[in-house]
Amino acid sequence: MAVPVWSVDPRTGKQREQVAVEATAQEIDEVVRAAAAAVPALADRAVRARLLRTAADFLEEAGPRILEAADAETALGPVRLGGELGRTTYQLRAFADSVDEGAFLDVIIDHADGSLAPPRPDLRRYKIPLGVVAVYSASNFPLAFSVPGGDTASALAAGCPVVVKAHPDHPATSELCADAIRRAAVSLGLPAEVLSVVHGFEAGVELIKHPLVSAAGFTGSIRGGRALFDAAAARPVPIPFHGELGSLNPVVITEAAAEERAEQIGAGLAGSMTLGVGQFCVKPGLVFAPEGEAGDRLLKSLVGTVSDAPAGTLLDARMRDNFIAGVRERAELPGVEAPVEPGDGGEHLVRPGFVTVPAARLAVEGGEHDALLEECFGPVTVVARYADQGEVAAVLGRLPGNLTATAHVGEAEAAGTDPAGAELLARLTPLAGRVLVNGWPTGVAVAPAQHHGGPYPATTSTSTSVGGTAIERWLRPVAYQDTPEALLPPELRDGNPLGLPRRVDGVREA
Repeated sequence: MAVPVWSVDPRTGKQREQVAVEATAQEIDEVVRAAAAAVPALADRAVRARLLRTAADFLEEAGPRILEAADAETALGPVRLGGELGRTTYQLRAFADSVDEGAFLDVIIDHADGSLAPPRPDLRRYKIPLGVVAVYSASNFPLAFSVPGGDTASALAAGCPVVVKAHPDHPATSELCADAIRRAAVSLGLPAEVLSVVHGFEAGVELIKHPLVSAAGFTGSIRGGRALFDAAAARPVPIPFHGELGSLNPVVITEAAAEERAEQIGAGLAGSMTLGVGQFCVKPGLVFAPEGEAGDRLLKSLVGTVSDAPAGTLLDARMRDNFIAGVRERAELPGVEAPVEPGDGGEHLVRPGFVTVPAARLAVEGGEHDALLEECFGPVTVVARYADQGEVAAVLGRLPGNLTATAHVGEAEAAGTDPAGAELLARLTPLAGRVLVNGWPTGVAVAPAQHHGGPYPATTSTSTSVGGTAIERWLRPVAYQDTPEALLPPELRDGNPLGLPRRVDGVREA
């Protein structure tokens, strides 16, 4: 019996429309095989670049319908979603530029050299696409980390067809985005199956197990991501699984920083932790603030700004229930106070807030306060009051991997005349993939130098899911030895007929 997939309004909890039905194992097989058949259609880099740019155009053309559906399904609001659509189309075009440039192919040529001991054969290396990529959509970014998001854009750029497992929180948005990209493909004479969308929990399980799926990208919870990661590793032929699973994103505010700008830091923290109703993967979830007068001023500023923040709607009822239960559990722990109590904000709403705890209580491994060192999805953060940097170091030493780590330092620490700033960054760097100074982690710029990833459980690999190097996840290197010129791929032939950036005999070309 077909299982319906409903679009639900989180503001009311009511079903909006039936969007699709959950895919069966047979349907997953058909979809993946069709995607595999589309691999040759993406072989030409120029074609891939045109597809990415045309997809961006079609998404913008369908923008009003997409944004209307996304707001109705996520309650994220038209302003936030409009910005997300702009980010998404920019990302597609940025990958098109990368495809045109071709540096991601990482072409290296070492000509034969008989004078070496032992003699070196002729070796030519570049990267080729893995094949069909499975993408598991995020709940909190219905565009930028879902059907048309960074995983899809980078996989198509690499030459890999994509099968997206849509998130149940925004199925209508997913279908509209998929329709735009598929129409873009057909308009260029490509098969629509360069991108497909499936729905349903079991569909996601079947997808990761399919023998023609060559890699997967995931954004979501530790529990769900780890289950899929284990399934990817347990296959007869294991595949790469690039998962973003969860992050606490610690922030350390030095005493000097608090003394110099307590009020500014308090207001900035409030804005970051409540942004998007606290549903950003890089929300600061653990903040170290000094004891004493400067720390008190910081908390006073935080109280005032968070108290003024309105109640908001989370992405679905399950997340709301988990948030209310999670903040209640944390607030009831010994030594924990709630200057602004987070929790139930009324029907379908949650109220932002934060809790405080002496940092020394978090340094005890296996203690009752361990829940404070786990991510709580929603508009809440934990402020740990510390007496000295020894307490900060003890707690940081207990943290798992994170997407980000932030230091707020004073002027002398930033200038290097006080070594405390450099010492703090040395502690934070092993914990995260992105280290910030005197800023806030919410907001992940799409840029060539960006890294959105981190040590486990932030991510399951060392790769990034944002920025130009995200394409590397869907490629593998191959080297040709003593291969006649006529048999070499054009990218590896002498004379550089495609004008690619290459390294030849140790010298950078073009």
